[in-house]
Order: sequence, then structure tokens, then C-alpha cells
Amino acid sequence: MSSNERVVSASRDIAAAAERIFEFVADPSSQPEWDANANLSAAAPGQRVHAVGDVFVMTITTGDQRENHVVEFTEGRLIAWKPSEVGKDTPGHLWRWELEPLGPTRTRVTHTYDWTGLTDERRIPRARANTSDTLLASIDRLAAAVGDQT
Repeated sequence: MSSNERVVSASRDIAAAAERIFEFVADPSSQPEWDANANLSAAAPGQRVHAVGDVFVMTITTGDQRENHVVEFTEGRLIAWKPSEVGKDTPGHLWRWELEPLGPTRTRVTHTYDWTGLTDERRIPRARANTSDTLLASIDRLAAAVGDQT
């Protein structure tokens, strides 16, 4: 399998300011309501991401918790994290959100799942299930959450 097949991405323009959209992406407590990955259950409030090195905790639908280690961050524009089991090293996959302002009330949102560095063989079937369509579904749900009517 080539590395290109291990990076999937989707983009969509949303009729909302980048700053408004970013607040939803950077606040893990809101993510279970709009993420279409169907594996997030909850996240405690007060974990808003501010910098590379931040770690936020999510509860997944199995009841287990995941630590998400922020590895890329630009306020209002970019956030990426690598999930791991609590207290363990990340197995190497990455979720990224990029926001490109197209004007004061329009933003191009790109969501990427990169599993080129995935080292846990047990996670490969789940990684393969993440397609551009599933990523776009998350963007669509995020658009609805921020009030985009397009």
C-alpha cells in the first residue's frame, strides 16, 4: 500500500468565520456532537486547545478514554492531534483540521486523516474505513453546528 492511500482528506467551504469554526474544533467537549466518526462519546469541558503539546481526553463509545496529543497548532487556522490509549505512546495516526478564511464569513475547511505512521496492526482495518466521504460527513456536521445554511 502506498503512503498516498494512507492519507485521506476532504474540503468544503462553510458560510461562517474561521474563528467561529475553530472554536468548535479546538473545544473537545463539542466534538462528539458533530464528529461523524461514530466513536466519540464525550469529552469534559475546559479542555480547549491552545498550543502544541496540549493533551485532551475523549471518552469513546466503548467507554475507554483516549488522550489526544496536539502536534500542530496555529490559533484560528490549524490543529492536529495524535490519539493514544491513556498513558501510552501514540500508535502514529493523525487527525488534522485546517481553516482557510475566504472572507469575513466564509471559510474553506479541510479535514485530513493521516495514518502513514500507524504502527499498531490491529488499527489498520479501522484506519482503512476512514475515507474522504467519512471526513466530509464530519465537515458537514460541523457546518450545521456552526450555523451554516448552505
